[in-house]
This record gives sequence, C-alpha cells and structure tokens, in this order.
Amino acid sequence: MSSLRHHVFAAGFAATAVLRADRPLAQGVGVILMFHHVRPWARKAFAPNRLLEITPEFLDRVLQVVDEMGFELVALDEIPARLSRGGQPFAALTFDDGYRDIVEHALPVLRRRAAPFTVFVTTQFAEGTGRLWWLELEGAIAWLDRISVNVGNETIIAPSATAEEKQAAFERLYWALRRGPEERLRATIGLLTEVASVDGGALAKRLCLSWRELAALADEPNVAIGAHTLSHRMLAKWPTDVARREIAESKAVIEATLGRPVRHFAYPVGDPTSAGAREFALARDAGFTMAVTTRPGHLFPAHAGHLHALPRVPVNGLYQSEEALRAMLSGVPFLAWNRGRRVNVG
Repeated sequence: MSSLRHHVFAAGFAATAVLRADRPLAQGVGVILMFHHVRPWARKAFAPNRLLEITPEFLDRVLQVVDEMGFELVALDEIPARLSRGGQPFAALTFDDGYRDIVEHALPVLRRRAAPFTVFVTTQFAEGTGRLWWLELEGAIAWLDRISVNVGNETIIAPSATAEEKQAAFERLYWALRRGPEERLRATIGLLTEVASVDGGALAKRLCLSWRELAALADEPNVAIGAHTLSHRMLAKWPTDVARREIAESKAVIEATLGRPVRHFAYPVGDPTSAGAREFALARDAGFTMAVTTRPGHLFPAHAGHLHALPRVPVNGLYQSEEALRAMLSGVPFLAWNRGRRVNVG
C-alpha cells in the first residue's frame, strides 16, 4: 500500500467520528474484505510487510464488529444477486495467496462463527515453486547491512544496518522496482537474495498451502477456492498472451487438481498499475463469474455492471484497531480516495 493511501486512510479513520452523517452516502450495499496472513505477531523490529498480516484475535474482532454494524456474512457467489436486490448490508471474506496460516490460525475463528470465505490460490505457490518476491526482498534486506543495486539507469545505495535504515531501504527499493517492468523487479530481487544467501525458493513451500492441504480445506462446508494466477504476476505489466494464460490456466489447473469449479478470480497486487480494462475483459472471457481488485471501496448497485472489477476493503495489519475497522466499514475513508466516485474502474 502506498504512503499516500496510508495518509488518506488515516485521515479517514480520524474523521469518521466527525463525518457520521456521510455514512449513508459512503456505505454501499456490501463490502468484500481482503486478508492475507492471519497469525500471532512475531514482534519483529523490521517488518515492512506487516500490513499483510493480522492476529487471530483481531480477525475474531473483525467478525464481531461486522455483525455489530449490521452486515450479514455471505459467500462470494451471493454477491451478484445481492447487488441487484439490495436489503441488509453484506460482507464477504477473501484471503489472497493461500497461506498455511489460514488453516492454522484463521480457520478455527471462521469455523466458530460459521463464516463463509474464499481463498484465492496462486498455483505455483501451491506447487512450492512460486516466488513471493516481496518476502524475498524483506529477507535480503534483513540480512544485509548495505544495499547497492542498479534499477534501470539508477543506482540505489542505502545503509541497512538498523531497523529504521532497513525500512527506508525497503521502501525506496520496493517502489523503484514497482514503477518498472516486473521482469526487472524479479531479476533484481533474485540477485539480492543470492548476495544475502536467502533461499527465496523455500518461502512458498514453508508458507503456502500445498495441493493436499488445499484439497482438505476445500472440503470445509463454508470454503470456496478462487484463482490468483499461475505465478502471481502483475498482469498489466505483461503482454496479452501472458496475462491471458496466467488467468485462464490458473482456473483450469485448480479445477483439474481439486476437482471442483472455480468461479472467482483475484488480480495479484490488484491496483490500477496491475489490473485494468484489458485484465477485466480477460477474466470475463476466461469464464469467471466475478473478479476482485485491491482498489479500495464499498460495493454499490452499479457494480452489478462491473463484476470483473470489484473493489475490496483491505483489513490492514498496520491498523488493527476497532476505530479503523469501523471507519472502513462506514465507507468514509474511501470518499476521499475515490474522489467521491462510487464506482472506480477506470
């Protein structure tokens, strides 16, 4: 998440109590909540990816507040009909990437509350061959006391001895790489992991659910499995044939391996630089009923005409407070972010 989005959301959280009158305008008919990791906090001084994890206790609080605010938990399959008919506000739960801690720490909470949810699976992560490059970058900087790397025509040199220096180095390098082609991003981070002797290849095997584990999870009564590409590529940065294969073949692989239909898709990274009109059309053409982005926002009836470009509300590990959660469920922080637009698919 960009620093700009952090500032906008933080301002929205602080303003929610003042802007209660805006809730009827800002709150849609429903929300799709986005999660990644659910696990106890390891209390690391250098944790640049902490926004991607919440504790099991906070997940339980999320579900409690969702109920207190009048949202009904629904499966993704119900959303098209709910957009059309309105009624009680709804919330759908989604988990990206297919991490093992979903089973270890989230599932007990979700079972206890009989909550339906969808896990979006990257097939190479399930195979143990995919690259979680954002974690590779964290691991390399954690071990290095100094960063020196070429990014295009720029040479980035930064100290990384202290936690503060490591955080600054991560943010500088992360965004320099994100602005360019993903092929360069992956190659550059691969070189850094070699210098730091970080085994990036072991991350997916250690952190992500295997096919066997996913099959067991898919047997749970309230669980649906969605697709999240073959290799977690930022699709808009790749040629059309690559993006089409990543989308369509991930659906085919999951269906063949788990023996059940896959109706929904999540775009990796999912912001406008990673998924746009071309990708929305490719997901529709691949036969998905719906596809979700990471563009922040609530769902409104007009989203019924944009089922392959749906926004989500991120449950961010940097904002594990009831104040932040109630603000996001009110919709108020997204008024500024979306410049007053209810549907933002441009």
